[in-house]
Amino acid sequence: MFDRLLIATDGSDCARRAAKYGIELADVYGADVHVVSVYRGDDAQGRAALDEIADLAADAGVAVDTELLSGKPAKSIVDYADQTGADLVVVGRRGRSGVRERLLGSITERVLRRSGPPVLTVSGSEMDADTGTAYGDVLVTTDGSDLAAEAGPYAADLAGRFDAILHVLNAVDVQAEAGVFDAGGVDREYIERLETKGHEAVDDLIAGIDATDLDVREAVVRGYAPEVIAEYVAENGVDLVVMSSEGQSNLAGQQLGTVAGRVLRTVDRPVLVVTEN
Repeated sequence: MFDRLLIATDGSDCARRAAKYGIELADVYGADVHVVSVYRGDDAQGRAALDEIADLAADAGVAVDTELLSGKPAKSIVDYADQTGADLVVVGRRGRSGVRERLLGSITERVLRRSGPPVLTVSGSEMDADTGTAYGDVLVTTDGSDLAAEAGPYAADLAGRFDAILHVLNAVDVQAEAGVFDAGGVDREYIERLETKGHEAVDDLIAGIDATDLDVREAVVRGYAPEVIAEYVAENGVDLVVMSSEGQSNLAGQQLGTVAGRVLRTVDRPVLVVTEN
């Protein structure tokens, strides 16, 4: 699944924590690792950031290649991923310029928009640096779209590698659906149809993965998708969220890209985003 990882660092605590997750994945998958830092001026600071991650990898017994890049950070990261054939990009959710813990950094957002391979994003509020990074519960979200279904194999493979429970979740946003209200409220039959579609989306995703040896938990929950996902993560002790960057949600006209963006800004667990590029 993952043969070549690209870890990007700017020397921030968030990037350091993301690197820890990337290094563990590389160890589990036996993947090659490239570590890059992009600086326009201070080469010494960039090299120090690279050396720090190289030391973390060495402590874990993982060999890495490091490269100091110049140019626009997001473009440089995406281009380098393409050049090296990376099948996973690992980034901190915000960098040194971030002003709030839960704010999605502009560079990370640009990487997510442009990256071909999936992007693992890690916030600065994950478990303490001295604790492990193994996943016990992996959540994959689906809205029934083709791209959402592509997230399934990644989630299943990760759950299998870490002997984790695999949760498959669909959010049914009834209240925001246009044209289904009357004097008595929401039409019950319409709600039932939406929930049926939600169960079908969950079933379709599971049918598309190898779940033979997995402990799979299914859930279809009413509510605004980002809030449903955040609450499910908190209530079920989810360690990793896997989702697509775009898709057709139950809310008419809303793209899962909006959902992914809100999840990245509010959920303090690692989120692996499968892109449409």
